[in-house]
Amino acid sequence: MQIVSALFVENFEMRQAPGPSTRLDLTGAMFSMAAPEPAPLTISPHLVALIFCPEGETGQGVFEVIFRPDLDDPERPDAGEHLARNVSPFNVEPGKFTYRLVRGELEFPDYGQVFAHCRVDRGPWHVVPFTLLPPAA
Repeated sequence: MQIVSALFVENFEMRQAPGPSTRLDLTGAMFSMAAPEPAPLTISPHLVALIFCPEGETGQGVFEVIFRPDLDDPERPDAGEHLARNVSPFNVEPGKFTYRLVRGELEFPDYGQVFAHCRVDRGPWHVVPFTLLPPAA
């Protein structure tokens, strides 16, 4: 299985389309946001990952996300400081897609970046940056 895409979003909805086919409505895709109040603070952005399962695979997997404050060792994000971690098993019909929605509670002592390191099973890591900016004037 593989991660097709991973993004931080404001809203995520599914709807049926003719076929039958499914549509994913992602709104407010973002890589940064202005803090709603001065730091320090905790925010909970939504991370959505789209995962594809090729034909011939079991369709069972585990999605893991580790939120880190740095990119010191992108090949071993499990070895450094973690801000948050989420592990969730899933099933998907081979030949189809599924999604995972993760809402991590991230503590920001100050403004700056965090990196969501995502993977399926023990596959390669997919990194998604997120920057917390000072509050808008």
